[in-house]
Order: sequence, then structure tokens, then C-alpha cells
Amino acid sequence: MALDAGFLAALAAEIEQVALGAAIEKIHQPERDTVVLLLRTFSGGRRLLINAGSSNPRIGFTEIPLENPQNPPQFCQLLRKRLSGARLAAVRQEGFERVLVLEWDTRDEMGFPTKSRLVAEMMGKYSNLILTDGEGKILAVLRPVDFTTSSLRQVLPGMRYELPPPQDKRDPRKECKADFLSALSGAGERPADKWITANYLGISAVLAREIVYRASGETDTPASALDGGALYRVFHTVFGDIAEKRFSPCLVLDDAEHPREYAFLPLTQYDKLRFVESPSALLDMWFGTRDREARVKQRATDVVRLVTSARQRITNKLSLQRTELAESAAGETYKRMGDLIVANCYALARGDERVTLTDYEDYREDGSFGTVEVALDPRLSPTANAQRYYKKYNKSKTAKAELARQIAIGEAELAYLDTVETALASAETPTDLLEIREELARAGYASRVRMVERRGRGTPTPGFAEYRTSGGYRVLCGKNNLQNEHITHKIATKNDFWFHVKGMPGSHVVMLLEGKAEPPAADFTEAASIAAIFSAADGAPMTEVDYTLIRHLKRTPGGKPGFVIYHTNWSATVTPDKEAIARLRVK
Repeated sequence: MALDAGFLAALAAEIEQVALGAAIEKIHQPERDTVVLLLRTFSGGRRLLINAGSSNPRIGFTEIPLENPQNPPQFCQLLRKRLSGARLAAVRQEGFERVLVLEWDTRDEMGFPTKSRLVAEMMGKYSNLILTDGEGKILAVLRPVDFTTSSLRQVLPGMRYELPPPQDKRDPRKECKADFLSALSGAGERPADKWITANYLGISAVLAREIVYRASGETDTPASALDGGALYRVFHTVFGDIAEKRFSPCLVLDDAEHPREYAFLPLTQYDKLRFVESPSALLDMWFGTRDREARVKQRATDVVRLVTSARQRITNKLSLQRTELAESAAGETYKRMGDLIVANCYALARGDERVTLTDYEDYREDGSFGTVEVALDPRLSPTANAQRYYKKYNKSKTAKAELARQIAIGEAELAYLDTVETALASAETPTDLLEIREELARAGYASRVRMVERRGRGTPTPGFAEYRTSGGYRVLCGKNNLQNEHITHKIATKNDFWFHVKGMPGSHVVMLLEGKAEPPAADFTEAASIAAIFSAADGAPMTEVDYTLIRHLKRTPGGKPGFVIYHTNWSATVTPDKEAIARLRVK
């Protein structure tokens, strides 16, 4: 679902209530289309995220940690120059469009008080973020629009800011009953929800269906079959609530408890609703996982392609090796043929191509022996033919041992690639992806993995996720094999507890005792839940997790980073509550 004007009105009301008068402490641009303003409000620090990307445009407060680049982009530098220390003076939604204006009290280069405006246009592929002065002159723009891009509206530094071209639609907040009924009378057999979205500004498809559902009990009712007065009463109530800033943000959940729709009011057309305390918190829940997956997909395309092709190559190789291994089982037959030739050598002569030999090991009840037909090379003597079969036997025996070894290596390589794929799914920041690239380079993929140069930085310490259990214990979670290696073998001590999902690739999770007594059962459950979430079993209703003391772990001899073996452990079956675990994370 796209962010509509009604939900933007809810976000504007929240920003105005929470941050009016707040000062900007820091400005970051963690992604090309994303800006984060760190505000000092009367209730504490808040992070205002503005995403002007084409796929997930939005604005609102966020609790999701985002990593900042070492060198800020030019747009970020311009914002810092103009807005550092500025105070939020006003929040305004332009008309009923998806355009939000944040007005700031700041000072110019000479120290005189002045105004600046940050205009967030949340309009799908046309989304943009524009900084203007108090008179509307454009000072900086995230995505410049020139004549080659649009002949209708240019957005460039130095020009005067103008709103996007108006649509041929009416403002639903200003619609009177007479005009509404008059327009409805000409809709005919057209579905009422389609008529609403075609005639009124800023209304999403799901909101239009909700209005029709509240008026008729169905979402696809034709306009001609509706009671116009009833439809207008619902219409007027919905937009009256927006005008009075009465909002009830809610999510629609599917059978798997995954969000499928959201809105600023209860969507009574659906059964499973979940109300959220604020529109910003709802957007965090809706976009958090989507944004992370999109960032990983965008930044790690070459790594994903490499892992996929490596997996296919190893799988094909294993298939051939297993076929050869099955064929090598014929080695015992070669030995038997050689033995038969030696036992019947007196009856053979050079030049025979195929002979029937007595098998003295095949004794039958009637006192006779069985026979076996053996192919010979007529160019060789009987003894040389026997030696030829013995050589085939020895070759198959050697091949069997080597194929078994190669198959074990291939299976270990597939298991390693499983851990890399799990790490890619868990990656949250550019540094996580950089560590995965470095790990692959160490594993022999350096020539095929694009590395980021680090002149003068040396080898950085791997990062990790940190949690604090309800009992106050620190829990560290590695999100790739380098992080797993670091927290397990560099940070944890021998009496700390180690957790890992059973029989699947996943993160190492370490609970640090730090001189405290053994944790209560609830803390063990929380640590095990973290291990279940950061694993290939994420999303399963119940997950078995092994846990043991660090002193029982041993590195796999010659194994990849993060691979360990253990023989003493306990197991727990958990059903992770992702939201509860997310609240334990140390930001």
C-alpha cells in the first residue's frame, strides 16, 4: 500500500505534537534517498526519518538503527550547513496532497534570524526532498529535475519552489453534501470506490473501499446501488476526523500474522486488525524489514549472484561425484574376475575374447560349481588379463576413497554457503555486508567479490548486535561468520553461555555472565529466541535451540570462520516473539 494523504496528515499531527520547537542536533544521510534528523525535543532525543525514494517514500519518527557513511553526501552537507541548530517552527501539509512542509527557525551566515523550509514530497516515483529559504528559493534538492526530465515542472537550486501540478480532483475535506450527491448521481454502474479515488484527492484504494464498506456492508458496491446520504455521512465523518486530528493507526494482518495493509483509521472490512500507538511506529513495523531486505538486495547483488552460482556449481559437481561413487562399487566385481582368471589360468590361451570359467566359490547343492562369463583382451595373455582386472579394482578402490573425500568437501562447502545466505538475510548495515565480502575473500572468492578499499583503516573489529535481557544480562549476536568468530572466541569467557539453532545455519548468540550468577529461565528463553530469529528457522512456530558453556566449544579443524563442534549441550524449544525481542535490543 502507498502512503496516502490521510496517513500523511496523521504523521504531520504527530510531528507537530512531539517535535514543535525541537532543535536539530545532527543530520545524517544513511542512504541515497534517506535523511535522518536527530532532534532534541522536550521529551528527549528523537530521530525523524525522511525517505524520498521511489519505492517506500515516507516521513516519521523511527527507532530502527541506520548506519551512516564515512563521508556524508553533498546534499547532507548542505542540510548541515543550513539547518544545524535550527528549531522546528511549523508543520504544514499542502492542501490534501502528499506534500509536507517543515518550517525551521535558523540563522544565516551573518547570524541574523531567518526561515528555512524542508519540503518532503511523498509521491511515489516522483518523491523528492527540497530545502528552500523563507521566500521559497530552492537552496538544495535531493533529486534535481531539469527540462530533460520534466517539461511541466523543474526543481533546481536557484529556482523558486512551486507545488506539483494540481490534479483535476476535489479536496474531500471541503466537499459539501449537495456537490457530493450531484457528482455521485453521474457515476452510474461504476464501482463506488473507483468513483471516489477518481474524483477526490489523496484517497488510497483501501480507504475508498473502507468508506464504501461502512456505508453498504460491501466493498464493491456500484454507485447506483448506494444510498447517497449514507455514503456522504461516512465520507464526511472520515474527513472530519482528519480535520480534527483524530487518528487510530492500524495494521491488517494475514493468517501468518504478517502485515498486509495499513491505514490511519480502523479498516473494518478486514477481520484481523492490530492497533498501533502512533503512525510512526506503524511505519517502522511496515517498512523496517522491507527496507532492510531492499538495501541488502541493492548492495549485495554481486554477492548473491556469486553464492547462487557457487551453490549451483557445487551441486552439479556433487551429483556427478555421487554417480561415479556408485559406479566404483563395481570394484569388487573386477577383483572377482581377476581371481577367476588366475584360478582357471591353465584352461586359457592368448587370443580368447570371452570365456566361461568355473567359480569355485559358488558351490551348489548338487555338488557342482557355478560358472561366470568373463570378457578378455585377446591381445593379452591370461596372466596379463588378470592383472588388467586387478588394476581396475585398485583404481576403483582409490577412486572410492577420493570421491568420498571430495563429496565431504563439497557438502561442507554447501553448508558454508548456507551460513553466508543466512548472514545476508540478517545483514542490517553496509558494514555487515562488507564483513561478508571480506569473509568470502578469505574463503577464496576474492577475485569474484567486489571489495571496498580501506586505505589506512587496517582490519576493523567485527560488529555485532547487542541485547539486554529482562534480567539485565548482556547478549551478543553475530550476524555473519566473522562476527560469530569474534564474539565466541574473542569476547566470551569459558563460563558464558552459547546458543545456536539446532541443525541449521544461524547466528552465534552469547550470554555474558560478567561475574553474575546463573541467569533465570526467562533470560535463557530470551537468548534462545534471539538465536532462533537470527537463523534459517526464522518464522517457524517452534524452534529447537542448543545451548552450552563456551568451554565446551572447539573450532572445527581446518574449518571456515564461525564453525564449531560440541558434544555437551542442553536444548530448548522456543516460540520467538519478535516484537518483545526487538525491545531488548541495545540501540
